[in-house]
Amino acid sequence: MDIPSPIENRLVDLEIKAGFTEDLLDQLNAQVYRQQQQIDALMGELRQLRDRLPESGGSAEVRNLRDDIPPHY
Repeated sequence: MDIPSPIENRLVDLEIKAGFTEDLLDQLNAQVYRQQQQIDALMGELRQLRDRLPESGGSAEVRNLRDDIPPHY
């Protein structure tokens, strides 16, 4: 079956666009996967930092900034 030339050209163009779109989608999926790995690693580091903090029970000591002024002032 012969396909008229304009329709064949459009079909080829659509196939090319579909190929590029599929490649772009694969790249974006890989990027999202890498970003999720980074997020997971950062969350793990944050969890470790929180575990290192002393248990204060939510009652943090209120400090006055004037206490930090050097004695010559």
